[in-house]
Amino acid sequence: MQTEFRTILWRRGLSMMLFVLFSVTVAMAQVLVRGTVVDQTGESVIGASIQVKGTTQGTITDIDGKFSLGVPDKKSVIVVSFIGYATKELQVDTSKPMSIVLEEDTKVLDEVVVVGYQEVRKKDLTGSVAKADMNELLNTPVGSFDQNLGGRIAGVNVSSSEGTPGGTMNIVIRGNNSLTQDNSPLYVIDGFPVEDAAIASTINPSDIESLDILKDASATAIYGARGANGVVIITTKKGKVGKAQLSYDGSVTMQHVTRTIPMMDAYEFVKLQAEMYPEQMTSSNGGYLMEWEGKQWTLEDYRNIDQYNWQDEIFRTALQHNHNLRLSGGTEGVRYNASLSYYNQEGILLNSGYERLQGRMNTVVRRDKLNMSLTANYSRSIQTGSTPSENSYSGMNNLFYSVWGYRPVTFPNKPLSSLMDNVMDDAVDNSNDYRFNPIKSQKNEYRKSYTNNLQMNGFAEYEFIKGLKLKVSGGYTYDARKNDQFNNSKTRYGGPTSTDKVNAQVVRNERLTWLNENTLTYQTNIKKKHFFNTLVGITFQNSDYEYYSFKTIHIPNESLGMAGMNEGQASTTNSYKTSWSMMSYLARLNYNYKSKYYATASFRADGSSKFNKDNRYGYFPSGSLAWSFSEEEFMKPLKSVLSSGKVRLSWGLTGNNRIGEYDYYALLAVLKSRVGSYTSTNSLPSGVYPFDNDATNAGVVPTSLPNKDLKWETTEQWNAGLDLGFFDERIGITMDIYRKTTRDLLLDASLPFSSGYYSATKNIGKVRNDGLELSLNTVNFQTRAFKWTTNFNISFNKNKVLALSENQTALLTAAQFDQNYNGQSSYIAKVGLPMGLMYGYVYEGTYKYDDFNKSGNSYSLKPGVPHYSTETNTQPGMPKYADLNGDGVVDSNDRTIIGRGLPIHTVGFTNNFEYKGIDLSIFFQWSYGNDIMNANRLFFESSNNRSRELNQFASYANRWTPENPTSDIPAATNSSSNRVISSRIIEDGSYLRLKNVTVGYTFPAKLVKKWKIDKARVYVAAQNLWTCTGYSGYDPEVSVRNSALTPGLDYSSYPRAYSISFGVSLGF
Repeated sequence: MQTEFRTILWRRGLSMMLFVLFSVTVAMAQVLVRGTVVDQTGESVIGASIQVKGTTQGTITDIDGKFSLGVPDKKSVIVVSFIGYATKELQVDTSKPMSIVLEEDTKVLDEVVVVGYQEVRKKDLTGSVAKADMNELLNTPVGSFDQNLGGRIAGVNVSSSEGTPGGTMNIVIRGNNSLTQDNSPLYVIDGFPVEDAAIASTINPSDIESLDILKDASATAIYGARGANGVVIITTKKGKVGKAQLSYDGSVTMQHVTRTIPMMDAYEFVKLQAEMYPEQMTSSNGGYLMEWEGKQWTLEDYRNIDQYNWQDEIFRTALQHNHNLRLSGGTEGVRYNASLSYYNQEGILLNSGYERLQGRMNTVVRRDKLNMSLTANYSRSIQTGSTPSENSYSGMNNLFYSVWGYRPVTFPNKPLSSLMDNVMDDAVDNSNDYRFNPIKSQKNEYRKSYTNNLQMNGFAEYEFIKGLKLKVSGGYTYDARKNDQFNNSKTRYGGPTSTDKVNAQVVRNERLTWLNENTLTYQTNIKKKHFFNTLVGITFQNSDYEYYSFKTIHIPNESLGMAGMNEGQASTTNSYKTSWSMMSYLARLNYNYKSKYYATASFRADGSSKFNKDNRYGYFPSGSLAWSFSEEEFMKPLKSVLSSGKVRLSWGLTGNNRIGEYDYYALLAVLKSRVGSYTSTNSLPSGVYPFDNDATNAGVVPTSLPNKDLKWETTEQWNAGLDLGFFDERIGITMDIYRKTTRDLLLDASLPFSSGYYSATKNIGKVRNDGLELSLNTVNFQTRAFKWTTNFNISFNKNKVLALSENQTALLTAAQFDQNYNGQSSYIAKVGLPMGLMYGYVYEGTYKYDDFNKSGNSYSLKPGVPHYSTETNTQPGMPKYADLNGDGVVDSNDRTIIGRGLPIHTVGFTNNFEYKGIDLSIFFQWSYGNDIMNANRLFFESSNNRSRELNQFASYANRWTPENPTSDIPAATNSSSNRVISSRIIEDGSYLRLKNVTVGYTFPAKLVKKWKIDKARVYVAAQNLWTCTGYSGYDPEVSVRNSALTPGLDYSSYPRAYSISFGVSLGF
């Protein structure tokens, strides 16, 4: 037994000796290679894969980007790879440590995304973050990045109120959270938070390196009180290691209105006038059917007569120029990037346009453990003209009231040219109709809006020990705007019928904002299994705002223009200053285990001067988990099919602090005259008079109640997501479902009149958004010469009002566009239903003969047929509305929901093709389920209560007449029932649009080298080529009083243009 045991022990010992001897032999046969892997900016690449080519032998870089690896011999080749960078193959160098620089791979650059204060790999994300494809956004030359963002990203709804040159876009991420406050996202430009979309739009799109959208609370909570509406992170281009590179991008674009609205021609117009005022038609002083110079004019004479189409006169084919020049390069120690751009867009409306000159410079300096950067951006823009939909007491003042309403012909005794030559139409009673020659007015109005914007930011980062970095950042933004307006005697606001006569106004406002952020980050790992990334920080921000305006009227010498202001009578003067400050603490912890299991937690505390000290701080935590199940052992057999798979779950609280700087105070105002009444919405208290009737004396009155309990709106959001990749990522699917609940809504709550106030701002109300987002990216076909890819996204969002103020079930709002309708509630937010619902009467067509008893030539309604409450003599052809409560009278109690202003879902669909040097991109955009309140039809498809000489839409030729008694278009009558908001003017705003088509050609590298340049590409791009919609207005993408409460109103909007661009890109 003992001998047997010794034999076994001897054999095992011999085996161990042989194994050790073999291992030593192998080790001695290998060569040790050491090195460091960095990116083009000199930053260490942590976790890069180093593998010996043709073997499974390899390692990864440590927290300093360093590695050591044994290779078979000195001729071995290593393969270095990391997500977001091009893979490199290099022969080993054993004589010294290798220095390997990885270059960004544009094909997989979207694998790296920017989140709050840091970059992370897309595969490591636990929250919902989307990255825009900058190549697609820059396919068509535009003035700002947001103009091409619509439909590109699931859950991001981008629209414009109208087509005004230089106008900003409305971006809403995952639905509206607030009823009355701003719902636009927070913009972070190179780490500098900006709440004003107009400032973000001053960035030249060609200067943007990446655009990341943070959507769920896990991603946005690090921005705390300003993250509830989502965050748009803009990272601008930096210099790269290498020789100096000069590039130029330029384009010329032609634009034209997408469509015009058919108007009545001269024949139909005169026929309408004869129907309304037959006794005036043969008047010798002026009648369309008068006898003139021996000829008796008849209606038939107007069929093919010379006439004006005022839309043809007011619109033009407009040019757009876009030029960008860039210089970049540097060494590992110093890198630089400088750009200069010029953008000039003529408007398709006469005397309108937008011009911008911009310069940007960035320098990055790296010295051992110190990394510094400084960026400066200056932009100067000039916007010419004003929007035709600007709010006015009367809708008659708006431009298109005159463009559509101006008559196409004159009386026989007046030359047609007199309509164009005179500032007013002498056939119109100007005491109650403000029509003005639209061409004269548009050409003579002086409207200039100047914007000067300076943004400067920089940081210094120092690494104390491995993985521990302190970053100190600072930023400064100066935004100065001025607006000059001059109305001479040939304009609608300065002409003979205006009360101010020749007048001028200057407006000056400026905002100065500074920011300081201090963050400490630490990255480490345990046995290369447990990876930790921590962040803590403190930030300070302050913003000051000033506003001044001055107006003079009755200027006697209009030839001096703005310089003659001092000769006029002083009129309106306004001025005020505001300021707010914030101090914030923030922290985040990222953890992952073997790139399988992920956890993220963040916390931010914001203190704001906008709230009382008891509510000054808000606390915004978030947490998220993710499981990359495709990395599990049991999934390896499916690796050839399912290349990646991850599930995500997140929760968090975010806030919205966009209220007035002093809303919680009791404010006082100095007043010189009586203002408002007790019952006027949003008015000041009544009973304010000058002392002794002397206007030079002033009275001081309280204008708002204090509310020390006021605090920011808070949004709680849950998000569950699924990311899938199939067939080596040739098919990628991302799906998210979310629920956002916003509480403590800032609303105007009604107060008892005994308080002396109509309402006060309080934290009351609750709104919920539920949604589903789906993105699909596919590589449909790929060979060495040809590639076809597709991107598809669809978003559903269901909005619901959960609560309003105390004992309030509905909030009614009147969209402002004309004095006859401003007092009518046209929108409603009702508990249990979505916000932004259109409100009014249900239109049932016109009263037909069957609704009446006839006695001789008179008609009286049959018993049981309801009538409009204030119409005492209902006649056939008048508008008929539904009597919903069945009391026999149509009144305000019969108003109901008649439309929805927000879409049910939106879709974006892109196909990209590449064949050798040719590229083709086709982008469709789709919106479904939203309605438009086409208020234009209240004036131009109704005769506007028999307005004299007012032209109408061509559709009004089919109005109700005794000869056309089945028509549901109201007759040309004078009735109070004509001037109500009803479903008659509600139209389906759904549309399918061919948004963008771009065809380009990149010249072969061998050919362009002969031209002494590095690269050359030419392209043709077209935008808004085709739109399929049932909407009768200029464009279905419209909302001139855009807000969460009043979406989808169209009145005198600036039309959208289609465009064709010719461009070139050169690199030297």
